[in-house]
Order: sequence, then C-alpha cells, then structure tokens
Amino acid sequence: MKIGVLGLQGGVYEHVYMLRKAFEEEGIHGEAVVVKKSSQLEGLDGIIIPGGESTTIGIVAKRIGLLDPLRDAVKEGLPAFGTCAGAIMLAERVTDRVVGEKKQPLIGIMNVEVVRNYFGRQRESFEIDLEIEGVDGLFRGVFIRAPAFTKAWGSARIISRINYNGETVGVVAVQGPHLATAFHPELTGDTRLHRMWLRSLKV
Repeated sequence: MKIGVLGLQGGVYEHVYMLRKAFEEEGIHGEAVVVKKSSQLEGLDGIIIPGGESTTIGIVAKRIGLLDPLRDAVKEGLPAFGTCAGAIMLAERVTDRVVGEKKQPLIGIMNVEVVRNYFGRQRESFEIDLEIEGVDGLFRGVFIRAPAFTKAWGSARIISRINYNGETVGVVAVQGPHLATAFHPELTGDTRLHRMWLRSLKV
C-alpha cells in the first residue's frame, strides 16, 4: 500500500509518522510518500491532505500545476483523508464564520458544507474527547483554528458531533473512501483514525 501526504504546507511529516506507525500496528506493508508534484500521484492508494492554511494550500497547488491533477485523481476514485485545512479542501461548499462564502481553490469532492474558523481564531484553540462512529472509546480532538461541518447531503455522513455554544456541529465526516476531520489527529499520537481509514482502503 502506498499513501501520499500532500507536502505543500502544514503537518506533513506528522502524518508521515502516523502512517508509518499505523502501518506497523495494522500489519500493513506500506509506504508513506510526500507529494509535491503531479507525477507523484501515480500509483497511490490514497492521499492525506494535512492541516495548515487551506487558502494557501489551494493557491500553491494551483500555481505549481498540482491542484487540477489532484482533483481529477480524487474524483476518479483516489481515496482522500483531510484534516482541518484538508477537510476544507475536500468540501463542496465553504463559508467563513466572519466573511461568509469563500471562493478558494478546492478539491470539492465531499457533499458537506464547512464553516472555516467556526470555533474562533488561534487563541480559541481547545482539546476535547470525542465519540466517533467506528472508533472504540473516546478520541482526543485537538482543535486549532478549526472548521466545523454544518451540513451533509448525498452520500456524505457526519460521524462525530460536538456541542459548541449551544449548537451541535459535525467534526468528522465520511463519504465512501473519503474521511475528513475538523481537528488534528496527527498531533495526538493516536493512530485509530488513520487505521480506520487505511482499513477502509483494503476492503
């Protein structure tokens, strides 16, 4: 199994580490590679789009000619796992808590609406234990300038929610082989979400 990590910005090497750990724990003969150009998409079994700044990731990917091939690969069936900014990149519809609808370069494969910076800016970062469908026990979510899923339709499902300021919003969504989290599982050392996604690729 060969999994790519988009290497333009954000927690790239944290995801590489987590993938290698997950491969070992699952008994998978796997390889984690950093993807910085379109030719490196060939032969992948999945790709992770890490946290960072979604607008920057999209603009840089577009500038270097990677965005369109990446979008095409995902739409043609390449499984994707997006965390925080990566979740925004995967969403079909993106708005910002302050400025409203955002026009930014996206992959746009998942039938979800994401609100950027839903929980506030850097100083409003927090951690919370989450219940996630398909994951045994609680999972520690690290939220840093995090988005939230406010709508899902079609084949997309929200599989974890939290209550924030009296509103219930989604923080994990799935759609077929695609997984998106509003938080940063790569910062916890807990590989259960990576392992759940990898197992879905083997079916």
